[in-house]
Amino acid sequence: MENGYSEKLYRILLVAGIVIVAFNLRPAITSVGPLIGIIRDDVGLSNWSAGLLTSLPLIAFAVMSPAAPKLGNRYSNERTLLLGLILLFVGISARSISVIVLLFIGTLFVGMGIAICNVLLPSVIKEKFPEKVGLMTSVYTTAMGVFAASASGLSIPFAQDLQLGWQLALLVWATPAVLGIVVWSYLSRKEKARDDADRHYVGSVGDSQMWKSPLAWQVACFMGLQSFLFYVTISWLPEILHDNGLSVTASGWMLSFAQFVGLPASFIVPVVAGRLRSQRSIVFVMGLCALGGYGGLLLGESFTTMVISTILVGITLSGMFALALAFLGMRARNARQAAVLSGMAQSLGYTLAAVGPMFIGYLYDVTHAWSIPLITLIGVAILVVTFGMAAGRNRYVLE
Repeated sequence: MENGYSEKLYRILLVAGIVIVAFNLRPAITSVGPLIGIIRDDVGLSNWSAGLLTSLPLIAFAVMSPAAPKLGNRYSNERTLLLGLILLFVGISARSISVIVLLFIGTLFVGMGIAICNVLLPSVIKEKFPEKVGLMTSVYTTAMGVFAASASGLSIPFAQDLQLGWQLALLVWATPAVLGIVVWSYLSRKEKARDDADRHYVGSVGDSQMWKSPLAWQVACFMGLQSFLFYVTISWLPEILHDNGLSVTASGWMLSFAQFVGLPASFIVPVVAGRLRSQRSIVFVMGLCALGGYGGLLLGESFTTMVISTILVGITLSGMFALALAFLGMRARNARQAAVLSGMAQSLGYTLAAVGPMFIGYLYDVTHAWSIPLITLIGVAILVVTFGMAAGRNRYVLE
């Protein structure tokens, strides 16, 4: 009876722990976008440097992603996730100090912590819930979306209406990290006591082969290019909308709105994808939303057009991201392959994504308008659809 209760408690806390980790994967990044103009002016950054600030987490993703499966194999996924949450907490705290060096170093730590959690969470789900990958992916991507949207919408009110300043407005999002540290400290101790035979380790077998797999490259490019769109959007959408006449506060809430309207897509897409042999139809629909959304931002100037475009962009970003994460489990035969594919896809993928905010910021610096940057995003959206169509076929890596 006691063992049964203990096992039930462990499973409940495991689900809660996955959701809490998901809570931590976006706010530390999405909270920066609405504040980027304030931070830039306060510490004297150029648009390129501001873009670098939003790109640093992605650089850390690219560097840390291949190492995360190996750390999980050596120290267990649970303890490695705990390490990721600790790094995240330290990073959020450090960058909230008004020192330029700590701003960038803290942001780098934020990226390292999130990278570890990003890579290992799909593997944990594949290992602990092998028959419910689609459902659990839906749950945690939706949880990510809720907190991402909240962080975007609350950043300006925290900083200005509550007069916390940008420093404390960013520090607020260390709270979910503290909660995660508490839960995963318990889970890591419980896992250490469990039978090692119950754990699927991620070995080095297949690592080099994965980098030779055309399908793995297609998944990686799909993830990277949709991440390019996502991180550019959360970094610069408020500025684009502000240039089109919206107030700073309204622009921040529009970014939050974009992520909230995408929540149904975050939940529905992985579930539907799991029931289809091919996911190419989903990719096609998401592509249409992307073209409509970014095209509307380019051509439209009315408030109504801005709202409709923001809705389409929100559906695009949430749906494509959820599908990219679902591909990590659906294109792998087991938890080992899922972790290695996740490490590769997120490393290569975020290398592509890292250049996004800096590149778009540079284009704006050069042209002093958003037309060329938005045309560039439309071109990237077409590439996302191209790689998504290839990755969406019913196949497995290494086969």
